[in-house]
Amino acid sequence: MGLFELIFISVGLAMDAFAVSVCKGLNMKKINFVHGGIIALSFGLFQGVMPLIGYMLGTNFEKYITTYDHWLAFGLLAFIGGKMIFDVIKSKDDDEGLSNKFDVKELLILSVATSIDALAVGITFAFLNDNNIIFSVSVIAVITFVLSFAGVVIGNTFGAKFKEKAEIFGGAILILIGIKILMEHLFVK
Repeated sequence: MGLFELIFISVGLAMDAFAVSVCKGLNMKKINFVHGGIIALSFGLFQGVMPLIGYMLGTNFEKYITTYDHWLAFGLLAFIGGKMIFDVIKSKDDDEGLSNKFDVKELLILSVATSIDALAVGITFAFLNDNNIIFSVSVIAVITFVLSFAGVVIGNTFGAKFKEKAEIFGGAILILIGIKILMEHLFVK
């Protein structure tokens, strides 16, 4: 596999993380570059590690992983998205709407959920006998990091203007990403 193909795969894998990063940025009252960096690092790290794990698992466990990966991603994204919407509805009496809270547990769940497809890509790399797996996963991680950080900044730019509507929109986006992943795996074979 050439560098051109690897970059396209990396950008494709990073799109879910980018969308979730936009949602995280939407939820920020004021841009926090440290939190943005942590979000981007988490997504980049998971997007880089998952294909490595998939590569190591190789063909032995492919049928078990691909049978359930979409359900896991859907469940995690739907749960977090639903929680975001519920929190906004529950706190309607709050004037603030947006916050600078940072939930590490939620970030880890989102990082896993958005990187499950990368696990399958790692299995594909094993099929292709990718002898330079460290370089491949590094490119995936760096591209995901950059796009995720940009997503936080972009999301914050819009979130500061639209308050709780932005968080509801962000929660709906997460649910829709989960549905998209589920539909792709159930109906596109």
